[in-house]
Parts: sequence; C-alpha cells; structure tokens
Amino acid sequence: MEMTPAWTLTAFALNLVAAIASALVAVILWRKDSGRRERAAMIVALALTAAWCATNAAWGPGTVFASMLETARNLAWIVVVYRLFANDGRDVSIAPIRPLVLSIAFVECLQPAVTMLGLRLAATEKIHDVAFSVSSMLHALVSIGALVLLHNLYAGASAVSRQILRWPAAALGLMWGYQLNLYTIAWFAQSTPGELTGLRGLVVTAAALLFAIGANGRAADIRLAPSRTVAFQTLSLLLIGAYLLAMMLISQSLSLLGGDFGRLTQVGFLLAAAIAALLWLPSARLRGWVRMKALKHLFQHRYDYRAEWLRFTATIGRAGPDAPALPDRAAQALADIAESQGAVLLLPGDDGELEIAGSWQWREIAVPPQCCPSDLVAMFERTGVVVELDQVRAGSDEFGEQAAVPAWMRQDLKIWALVPLLHFGRLVGVTILARPPVARQLDWEDFDLLKVVGGQLASYLAEQAGHEALTEANRFDEFNRRIAFVMHDIKNLASQLSLLARNAQKHADNPEFRKDMLVTLTKSAEKLNALLARLGRYGAAGHAGRSRVDLVALARRVTERFNGIHPVELTRADVCHVLADPDGLEQALVHLVQNGVDASEPGMPVYLDVTCDGLRGSLQVVDAGHGMSPQFVRDSLFKPFVSSKDGGFGIGAFEARELVRAMGGRLDVDSREGLGTRFTVQLPLAAVQAQPSTKTIESEAA
Repeated sequence: MEMTPAWTLTAFALNLVAAIASALVAVILWRKDSGRRERAAMIVALALTAAWCATNAAWGPGTVFASMLETARNLAWIVVVYRLFANDGRDVSIAPIRPLVLSIAFVECLQPAVTMLGLRLAATEKIHDVAFSVSSMLHALVSIGALVLLHNLYAGASAVSRQILRWPAAALGLMWGYQLNLYTIAWFAQSTPGELTGLRGLVVTAAALLFAIGANGRAADIRLAPSRTVAFQTLSLLLIGAYLLAMMLISQSLSLLGGDFGRLTQVGFLLAAAIAALLWLPSARLRGWVRMKALKHLFQHRYDYRAEWLRFTATIGRAGPDAPALPDRAAQALADIAESQGAVLLLPGDDGELEIAGSWQWREIAVPPQCCPSDLVAMFERTGVVVELDQVRAGSDEFGEQAAVPAWMRQDLKIWALVPLLHFGRLVGVTILARPPVARQLDWEDFDLLKVVGGQLASYLAEQAGHEALTEANRFDEFNRRIAFVMHDIKNLASQLSLLARNAQKHADNPEFRKDMLVTLTKSAEKLNALLARLGRYGAAGHAGRSRVDLVALARRVTERFNGIHPVELTRADVCHVLADPDGLEQALVHLVQNGVDASEPGMPVYLDVTCDGLRGSLQVVDAGHGMSPQFVRDSLFKPFVSSKDGGFGIGAFEARELVRAMGGRLDVDSREGLGTRFTVQLPLAAVQAQPSTKTIESEAA
C-alpha cells in the first residue's frame, strides 16, 4: 500500500481526530451509565477503536500492532451487536443467532495467524500475495457476517426498540459497510487502496458522533427529516450523477471498438443534454411531473405544511397600494397550494347570487349569471366537500354532485376543482381552481388541506364583509347623528318661539315686549342660518376656526338671547380670554343653558359665572332645578339619544361635551337631585396657548 505525501498527512489528521472522538464518546458513556452490559461493551469497543486509530496515526496502517488492534476492535464490536439484542429481551431467545456470532468471531480470530504467516514468509512473493488475498477475504466475510447480524438486530426489533437502536445501528452499518467496500476492492486489486484507507478515520469519527447521539436520552425523538428543498436538490444531483455515469460507461464501451467512437459519444451526449435542457427544463409540465413523483415516493406527506402556511400567510397579508384586493389574494393563495394554473373566487353579490369577485391568472373564464344553483350551495353547506370535476365528469355521485354541479362547469375542461369557503356552516364563497400543469387525482391530503385553507379564507372574507358593513353603518350613524343635532336645535328654536307666542297673547300691547320680541325673532332667524352653515362641521376636527374668545362677552350674548324667554343672569364676570371656536362654544353654552331652563321652574333664574385661575378659563352654568342622580350622570347624561325629558333627543349635553373637547377643553357636571345642577366648561387661556412651553424653549436653545 502506497500513499502520496498529501494522503499520508490527511490519513494522519483523520486518524488522530477519530481517536480523540472515540475516546471522548467512551468517556461520556462511562460517566453516564456503565452498568448496562451493552454500554460496557460499547465503551470497551470505543476504547479499542481509539487505540487502533492512534496506532494508525503514529506508525501508519498495515503494521502488526495495528492489525492486532483491528482484530480486537472488530471482536469488541461483534460483542456490542450481540449485547444490543438485550434492548427488548431477545438475548435470552436468540439461540439461532449465536452460531453466526461464534462463526464471525472465529473468522476474525484467524486474522492474526494469517498476518503472522504473511510476515514470516514475506520473502516469498507468491505466498505473500496469497496471505494478502486470504486476509482481505476474511475481512470481507467478517463484514458481511456483521452486517447480517446487524440486519437481524434491527429488523426483528419492536417499534419501540427501533427508536433506540436507530443511531447505534446506523453507526455500525457505516463502519461495517465501509470495511466491506475497502477489503472487497483490495481483494480484486490485490492491493489496499491508499485513499480509502486514509478515509477510514473520517468514517470512524462519523460513527462516534452517531454513537454519541444514540447515547442521548432523547435519541428516540431525534429524526433525520430533510426538507423538500434538500430532497429535490439531492434528487437533481443523483440524476446528474446517473447521467455522467451512463455517459462514461457508454463512451468507454464504444472506445473498445477503436477509432474516435468515445469522443463522438461524449459530444453526442453533450448535444443531447443541451437540447433537453433547452426544450424540457423550462417546461412547467416537466417540473410538475418531477415534483409529483418525488413527493409521492420520497415523502410521507405531499405537503410541507410549515412552508405552505408561511406562503399562505404572506399572500393573504400582502399590504400596500400595489397589493391586489383580498378576493384576488384569496384566489391566489388557494391556487398556490394546489399548484393550479389559475383560480376564480365567487362571492355573493347584492342580490345574494354568487358572482366573480376576484381571480388570479384566469381572466378569460366565462361565468354565466346565476352560476351556482341552490342545490350546489346546499350541498356545500351540508357536506363541506371539495368537488373534483374530473370525478364528476366520470359519473361520481357520492354527495349528490351530479345534480348539483351545473352544466357549464362540466363543459369547461379547464375547471379542475371547486373549494367551498364555509364560515360557521354558512357558505361565504366558492373558489374555482384551474387544472395544474400535470393532471393528477386529488387525494385525502389535498382534500383536508384545501378544506382547512378554505375555512381560514372564509373567516378572512367574513371579517372583511363585517368591516365593510360596520363602516357603512357608521356612515349612516353619522348622518343620523347630524340630523338628530339639527332636530335638537330646531326643537330649541321651536320652544323659544312657542314661549314667545304665548307671552305675546298677554303682552302684545307692551311696546317693550314688542321690541324684545323683534330682537328674539331676529336672533332666531340668525340661529337658523347659522345652523345651516354648521351642518357641514359636525364630526370635523375642532382645531379649525379656533381664535381668541372673550368669555364674558360670550356669556352676555347668551343671557340676551334668552331675554323674554327665561331669566338668565351673569353673576360673576372675571376678565377671561380663551382659545376656542366662537360659534361652537356659543352653541355648547346655549345647549347647557337650555338644559338648565328646561329643568327649572318658570321664573327661577339660571346663573352664569365666568372665572379665571391664570391657566384656564371657566364658565359655569348653574340652575336650581330638579337635578340628576349620580347613576344618570354616569351612565346616561352624555349618551346620545338618551334623555330624561319627555320628547327629548338626548343630544344637548353630548354635543356640548364633544364641542368643548374638540377645542381642547373639558366639561364637568355636578348635580344633586332636588337641588340643581352645575355644568363647568374649562378652556385654555389664549395667552397661555400663545406662549411656547418651557420644554420647547429649551429644545430650541439646545
């Protein structure tokens, strides 16, 4: 056996690493549990393997000491295999196995004798060659026997024991398989291949790692499960390797005929491969066929559910101005899962009939009016089954689909499947899937996944429909609220005019009354005009139109407004200028005063107080009327359309609070039943709002 200096250095490094790895695993097993018989045998075998690898690294393979250690190592691993039968109690009932174990051990024990004979008669070349052939054959026979024994160990184990034996069996199979390959080649070639001999250290290291994994207490739960991407790449590499091997064999075979047949064959293969790549590799049909075969034969499940769910979530959750509408995304999500070439989503229209709401890569489909009859809708809601149109065309009628599926769906051969979208047993929509590039029959896994995804899509679509309905209801609510505000203001004007008409019957001859009546009528007309101008401002932001407002002047205008209607008095008038919307603040104050007037007895005045604390201005509306209970103030006062007055709209206090809040202020209420009520409007002073805050000044200075 001769190796180049590079391979000699590689063999030294690999054997040294293998010795260290075997020794470490032996120490780990000894510290963990050395009481079990198979563990003790494994520790001894790993220790002998470490010694053998260290000998190969020190003096090189092929020495007498290395050969003796290899025999000891092999015998130890045979004992390990025998002891592993004890995992499920088969060590007491394996009488047929013991002759095989003894035979393997006997053959291995012949190795030292053959080695010593080869050394003693090394001067005779023919005898040396015979000794080498016998040694290689004995090594191969031991490997075969060990593999047979290992097969019996794993194949006859129970399901639970296989989970435990998986990793040790893989390690032993790797070692014995490599040894069989090495010595078979050596026997045929009459020389030990140096490269394969140098790589034995790598094989031993891998086996030691597998033993370490098997020693883990959770080894039974560890599974080697390559992803579909890795599997497809591995399959591609195997196909490429098979192509290269076929090309090499054919070209070498033709080269035996003489001439340039070998080179001609290689060029022909290259030309054929280029043509195949240009014609077939871009084909979606070919890629689909390869994927279908790989999924069918390489995996227990057709779908990688984690990848499918991530893709589904990414498609449905796509956002942005350029993102398709939700119905289009829903159609694409189902088509991606089924590898369909297109999809159409049918949702109920205004009349309740299903119609096209979204599509993906299928604009040309012709969907007639009333595309889904009531029988099909009833079948979907009753069974929730995914309908495969090829089965319907073939005459299948398991769920009554022959009578339910309309004729236009049967006639369009591109339609492949119908997926119902059910939400709480109600049909939200139907997805029509186009035929995939490679036609196949749906199986149980397709049906289950499409049902689950259909239910998830139904929940998204139902949520969107509910959101749209809520938005529309909010728009109508805003419209109704504006109308209610208008009616409330008109009701206040009507009350004032009615009171004015009653007083006119008594005081029509009084010139002062006629003067006040004229003023009141003028102000009522102005108020109606202002009401019309304010209709567009309800619901708008309160920052528009904010300016400096004199609270005292505003309070005096309100008191004058109620002259001749009900006594309203300004009892305190501190100088106070706030930042507010003049019209909105006056409207809020009129609401509060009107509430005080309505709650008070005739002739009992309502008082207005204007105060200032240096930061905020306050305007109080105080009456001595009926008052309100704490429960009514907490639960009903500021709720629209809830009123304690007969015929009231429940709008005044609510609108007043919203108007004040929109200006950056607040409205507080303090009421006692039988004593009266105090409303307090607080607003920021105009001077304070105009000055920059301390933090702003500091930040600008910084």
